Amino acid sequence: MPIIYPEQLYHIYNRGNNRQPVFFTPEHYLFFLRKIRAQVLPHGHILAYCLMPNHFHFLVMASANPAAQHPLLPAFGRVLGTYAQAINRQMQRTGSLFQAKTKARLLPLYDADYPRTCFHYLHQNPVRAGLVPHLHDWPYSSYRDYAGYRSGTLCQQALAHLYLDLPPTHTGFQAESEGMIPAHYILR
Repeated sequence: MPIIYPEQLYHIYNRGNNRQPVFFTPEHYLFFLRKIRAQVLPHGHILAYCLMPNHFHFLVMASANPAAQHPLLPAFGRVLGTYAQAINRQMQRTGSLFQAKTKARLLPLYDADYPRTCFHYLHQNPVRAGLVPHLHDWPYSSYRDYAGYRSGTLCQQALAHLYLDLPPTHTGFQAESEGMIPAHYILR
């Protein structure tokens, strides 16, 4: 398990075992986000997220915690374990739903470009995968919140603006986000 340092920014992600789907209905996405809210928020501030049919991404600032082992990754482990149990029961399936190891990549805050690029990258996943033509069309990411299409409360937008130097207006944010998508990914 990677070491999580307090008050540092992490890109946390995992995917379905054998790249299989992990979300099968709209309610599954929402159920997963409710579990994230209950288990992860006590141990970190979520700055951004994107749930895809077979994987997920979160940008999380670990909370200040003096414990020898930060509880952030164990919290994600509880989410994945209980979510998998519920899905296996509901879908009448057995076995692992997620890959064994959830990845947590430290994003250096002294380099604002890399964390900001990662922030936009995770929102671009649905467009790059061809699931939707526009960033605002995907309901299972935090893009809609930052772009002003929704008033979600899962993400700490003030922290994201502070640490990632995001444009202060919705239109500025939309322009920056859309400008980072390579032309060959844009569906016309």
